[in-house]
Amino acid sequence: MSSPPDLPARRTYRHGDLRRALLDAGIALAREGGPAAIVLREATRRAGVVPNAAYRHFASHQDLFDAVRAAALALLAREIENEVHAATRRMRDPGRRARAALRGVGVGYLRFAWQQPGLFRTAFAARPFGLREFTPDDPAPRGAGGRDPFELLGDALDAMVAAGLLAPARRPGAEFMAWAAVHGMAFLMIDGPLRALDEPGRLALAERQVAMVERGLLAEPVA
Repeated sequence: MSSPPDLPARRTYRHGDLRRALLDAGIALAREGGPAAIVLREATRRAGVVPNAAYRHFASHQDLFDAVRAAALALLAREIENEVHAATRRMRDPGRRARAALRGVGVGYLRFAWQQPGLFRTAFAARPFGLREFTPDDPAPRGAGGRDPFELLGDALDAMVAAGLLAPARRPGAEFMAWAAVHGMAFLMIDGPLRALDEPGRLALAERQVAMVERGLLAEPVA
């Protein structure tokens, strides 16, 4: 699976399109250096305008940062969507399809982390981070299907319940257990002892991690 399409920074901008040019420049900065690299003055330089021109569109560094972080979450959602589609497109059985979708969410999440570490770090750089930071009708952090990364995970878990694989009583909170396991693996791959793995090694480990999460969700609780 290829990485999400780049959103290239522009050296100049068309009339009326400065906000997009500044956002593209901010995304490029995040891709290159993570959240600390998102600097409003550098974004204006890359867009080819004087710094004061940016304030009509982004009143502060925080405004630009928030827009870039939302864009990073949208790119993550698209990678997950692509992975889920590739995993499920030939499946008709609800159970097999649900399990493949859950694996697609996890592998897509991890693939984005190791292929786009700067954007991945930016997506989760807010302190504290909350699931309700964006309004339900805000399209910014969402993929092509209108769902953000967390909603895509919830959809996969709901499909597991609908297919009779996951007991309804075990559904509440399952997204946090699954997310914690995969998120931790992501940082081991980009910042920890697994960062030297090659692409096949990372993919193999991602598959094992997601399979372990699935087994944990489906296993009978210990009395």
